[in-house]
Amino acid sequence: MSLRAILFDFNGVIINDEPLHQRLLEKLLVEENLRPKPEEYREICVGRSDRACIRELLSRRGRIVTDTYLDELVARKSRYYQLQIEEIEKLPSYPGLEDLIFQIRAAQLPMAIVSGAVRAEIETVLARLNLADYFKVIVAGDEIAASKPEPDGYLLGVQRLNEAISGLNLQPSECLAIEDTFAGIEAAKRAGMQVVGIANTYPFHMMQRRANWAIDYFNDLDLDYVRRVFSKLAAA
Repeated sequence: MSLRAILFDFNGVIINDEPLHQRLLEKLLVEENLRPKPEEYREICVGRSDRACIRELLSRRGRIVTDTYLDELVARKSRYYQLQIEEIEKLPSYPGLEDLIFQIRAAQLPMAIVSGAVRAEIETVLARLNLADYFKVIVAGDEIAASKPEPDGYLLGVQRLNEAISGLNLQPSECLAIEDTFAGIEAAKRAGMQVVGIANTYPFHMMQRRANWAIDYFNDLDLDYVRRVFSKLAAA
């Protein structure tokens, strides 16, 4: 077994936008005549798709959540998000991200995004950061029914990489996921992947307990070392 692909989460990994998502969800609740509870965002929403998050927030408040109602709310929040992103002159990505992507490209490892975010949001941000050409595949939250911590998104990411790259025959065990949340780490592990937990959303020691590797910053990730570990696992 060797390392043959790297799959990135998006919010909290590619872009530092969790505070923005929290503000927009609270705005959405107020518009629906519901009272936000700030502590709920970290409890319910971090690492999960907008659909799963909004559904649970409304259900906790006694709302009947039909698919049509949920579709409208998710679309409304996505519009708010894109309007806010357009107003930000320099998007808040994380230090060392571009250097890591350069190393991955030099190693000729395909990359994918697996996220609970809406596809339009992902595409907008990747274009603004000049990263869109580097990701062969995007799996977005509006394309899968099951949110993280379910493994569906990561398994679909592997399937789509195989469809995009002729003869790849990639297996989940040959993939490395980069995640910042507990739900994301669990999803990738349940898909059969090794996981790097980056301490962007939770402290390093919490990432260390859950992920195969924990890092504070992208610059801390030694890609050559990770590849050697994958090779050792294959030989074991």
